[in-house]
Amino acid sequence: MTLSLDAVSVAGPVDLPLAGEQDVQAACGIMHVHGRRFGRPTPLGLDYASIVAAELAELGAHALTFAQARGIPLHAVSTSLAQAALLAVAQYLAAATADDPAEPHSPGGPPFHSAEGVAFEIEALDPSVWQRFWATFGADDQAVSQGWRPFLHRFATATCPLPSLPEVLAAHPMAWITEVAHRTGMTLVRVSDQPVCHGPAFVLSGASGDQRRGCPAELLPLSGLVVLESCRRVQGPLAGHLLRLLGATVLRIEPPGGDPSRWVPPMAGDTSARFRALNWGKDVVEIDLSTPGGRQEALDLATSADVFLHNWAPGKAEQWSLRPADLARVRPGIVYAHASGWGAELGANPPLGTDFVVQAYSGVPPSLMTIVDVFGGVVCAHGIVTALTRGATRVDSSLLSAAGRLNSWQRRRCAEPLTVPVCDDLTALAADPRFARALIQDDCVLVSSPWEFTS
Repeated sequence: MTLSLDAVSVAGPVDLPLAGEQDVQAACGIMHVHGRRFGRPTPLGLDYASIVAAELAELGAHALTFAQARGIPLHAVSTSLAQAALLAVAQYLAAATADDPAEPHSPGGPPFHSAEGVAFEIEALDPSVWQRFWATFGADDQAVSQGWRPFLHRFATATCPLPSLPEVLAAHPMAWITEVAHRTGMTLVRVSDQPVCHGPAFVLSGASGDQRRGCPAELLPLSGLVVLESCRRVQGPLAGHLLRLLGATVLRIEPPGGDPSRWVPPMAGDTSARFRALNWGKDVVEIDLSTPGGRQEALDLATSADVFLHNWAPGKAEQWSLRPADLARVRPGIVYAHASGWGAELGANPPLGTDFVVQAYSGVPPSLMTIVDVFGGVVCAHGIVTALTRGATRVDSSLLSAAGRLNSWQRRRCAEPLTVPVCDDLTALAADPRFARALIQDDCVLVSSPWEFTS
């Protein structure tokens, strides 16, 4: 049987005369979301839709190879720049079409600058760290309090207005800001002007025989396989989401009471719209992994799984005795996938590995869109499917490795003339019948699979 990968098209199922990258960024919402911080639609500093589409195409090709090896009669797979772009804005599109989508998108946001003009990013997930950091500089208490929510939610809104706070830091030298960050627990990373561009996007290791399940009745490459996922935020859940779109059954492990992200507004039915965009269609089991009984329950579930995927902080797998060898003892041949922030690049105790600090460190053209998180999820899923195809049992990917892969592509040198209107309203995009074949309505508007397989 001959493998056939259709050429990556520009528009795919989107019924618009899209000529290339610029048209896709304009029509499919990338310029709109990226431009929120500037108050106007703005192109990204790299050909992001083209890069994501190329990664999706490689992933789809490996999935097709795996399907054929399992006896699933699929002969071709296709994707497009438009489908890649819609995947990139999926969370923002879901939020815009939720039950109560009203969110302020006022312009503004990092990176910050020191008195010498050095650009840098900061990160905190704990409000007490945020408070201590700014209090050291004598920042206005009200500005600090009001700034916490837009800072914390900039991943979701792609904008971060912080009145007066950037000016506070701009009055101080970089050495002092760095010292304060160290003392207060604030992560600080300088914005690099030397793009990181080294190493593979994911690393495969281990080997197993082909113990994967045989051909099921469904006609998707991963149909019949089970993925056990323990992930939060964007990168890991998106990887699991893509595996589900390829046919796998995905079982999410969430803490007792459920993942807190489920209840972050805006809501779509009884679930956060953004959470739905990344986790729609997954099964859920609530387990307290901090207890021995919970960890044993996870191992019991792993006995019938084909993939175990997590994005825990460094050292957590060792602390919980849920390392690759621990999973392999109960399920020989299981693919163990870790989606991290930094990989092994910054040692055993790296700073917080979130999208914007990785952007800064790696020199990716900056955006308050979660461009590294999304691409990192695609890269992780690509690694998992490649492992399934090659019989590997370990996949290590990271946001940093994904950023390096983004940087390995040539930057856009000149802007193409636009031939389509620029989207400035995601609700209008969602209601446009020309996008209907690429979208799904389920309490909010979700993005359908970025691949089309044919038999």
